[in-house]
Amino acid sequence: MARSNGGIIGKSNQASFGKCTQTVKTSTGTITTQPGTRVVQTAIIAGGGGSGKDFSGGGGGGGLRNIEISTSGSSPIVATVGGGGAGSTSPTSQGTSGVNSTVLYGGITYSASGGGGGGSGDCAPTQAGAPGGSGGGQRAGPSNSASGTGNAGGFDSPEGNPGSTPSSNPSTGPGGGGGAGAAGAATGSTPGTDIGRAGGAGLDISPSFNPGIPNCGVYAGGGGGAGTPTAGAGGTGGGGAGRANPSPGSGTAGTTNTGGGAGGSTPGQNGAQGGPGIIIVKELNKASGVWSMQSQFSAQSQGTWPETPPNFVTATGGTVTTTGDYKIHVFNASGNFVVTEAGTPAGSTTVDYLVIGGGGGGALNGGGGGAGGYRESSGAASGCYTVSPLGSGVPALSVSKQTYTVTVGGGGAGATDTASTNRNGANSVFSSITSTGGGGGGQFSACTPQPIFMNGATGGSGGGGAAPAPPPGPGAGGAGNTPPTSPPQGSAGGGGHHQGCVYFSGGGGGGATAVGATGGNGSSAGPAGKGGAGATSSITGSPVGRAGGGNGKSCSGPAGSPIGFGGGGDDVPGVANTGGGAGSGPGPANGGPGVVIIRYKFQ
Repeated sequence: MARSNGGIIGKSNQASFGKCTQTVKTSTGTITTQPGTRVVQTAIIAGGGGSGKDFSGGGGGGGLRNIEISTSGSSPIVATVGGGGAGSTSPTSQGTSGVNSTVLYGGITYSASGGGGGGSGDCAPTQAGAPGGSGGGQRAGPSNSASGTGNAGGFDSPEGNPGSTPSSNPSTGPGGGGGAGAAGAATGSTPGTDIGRAGGAGLDISPSFNPGIPNCGVYAGGGGGAGTPTAGAGGTGGGGAGRANPSPGSGTAGTTNTGGGAGGSTPGQNGAQGGPGIIIVKELNKASGVWSMQSQFSAQSQGTWPETPPNFVTATGGTVTTTGDYKIHVFNASGNFVVTEAGTPAGSTTVDYLVIGGGGGGALNGGGGGAGGYRESSGAASGCYTVSPLGSGVPALSVSKQTYTVTVGGGGAGATDTASTNRNGANSVFSSITSTGGGGGGQFSACTPQPIFMNGATGGSGGGGAAPAPPPGPGAGGAGNTPPTSPPQGSAGGGGHHQGCVYFSGGGGGGATAVGATGGNGSSAGPAGKGGAGATSSITGSPVGRAGGGNGKSCSGPAGSPIGFGGGGDDVPGVANTGGGAGSGPGPANGGPGVVIIRYKFQ
């Protein structure tokens, strides 16, 4: 019999129209679902275990559960994020186990177990690792104690793994904590070998969620055991590394909001803290079967009907290459980045970036040019490639269907005479990101009072200072990170000296991650200052260093090989499309032009 459904006969469907809305909880709170949501993909990661005291085992990773939960629309989900376990401060107690993380919906609690604490001290009961979501590693010692067991919750799909399996021989090194993806590394079989064991690997859950989740979607790694002379590495997914003897101290804490276990400590030292957990909820779009026109119209009206492809960002512009599922657009000159499809949350809607301004020009016999400003995102939205510390935690940019003007800043012109000014590099710009050109190097005056030219210029990174008139100095390096950004886009240039109108030593230009070195020593010329170090990113698929400062110039000899990536040596221009500052010398040397690189998931 026909039903009042627009003439379509079909089975009634209970589907979920959650629009792939995703919520990340790094602390306890409540999530309210979308009106059309009926199913949520939920990752529950508990706190990692703390490590033990006194040549100790690593903490176990927090339990990890990645499950579907049936819900109702516009309903509360209470997410409780478990804290990491404290490190042990007594040789007679294990590291504290991590705290469970839970999700409460409809009166049902879904939980993941805290990671087990690492073994401590000389007492046999506390040398063993504690059980947990993943088990803690055992402490080194002749008792050959066991590591803790994993999957403390007894789930059919295990939430974790045990710590390191002890060898058949006594006096082996401390064990690593288990991780969600693997057990701690097995201890060695040679007696007296105190090498620490690695923590077990965490688990990559990124395929279940939208791009851009923290820590690239890898969680619950085990902490590495302490060791002599080598400590165990932390497991991927936030596990802390163990500490190597004879360097005294605690191991590395588990990474915040990964559920990573803590690394073990050296003899007599306290344990480290496990990493707090995290909860991720994705409201799913799931539909199948036959749908009435009435149901479709209702869902479309409410905005809950699943979106259709294309699901990924599509764009043109620059020189385009592909690595795996990711497109990379490199702009060595100004142009347009044309977004023809903006994508959807289930695919990609954001782009990672690296924007570097043009490097500053070098002075005549003075300071080196500063590097162009260096700004980048974390890479989490497009494959989690390696970035510099300046990109840590920086979000990707959302894009829409439009044309974005990309400006690549040119390098600053090198000085052609002692009155030359305006040696700064030009700004590079993409969307809301501007990286300022590097400051030009300060000019040696030969005792002619020209104080405006003696100091290095401000910029993304500052130019190196020269010698002021009258001597002896120093001439100040230019300030970096001007105008200020967070994280900072660059560093200050080094100061310069000159003594008795005879000796001169220019300062190095600032680099992306380090200040330029000061030239001379105040009593004689000494060597010129080297340019400050740049930064390295693998946004193009392999590591490339950029944005180093240029070297200063000295009458007593060159500064030596530049420290900075892309920065020029004695009278050497900055390297093209690195934003490197130019080196100072007797002839003009230009700063290196900048670059803009954009990367995103396309399939």
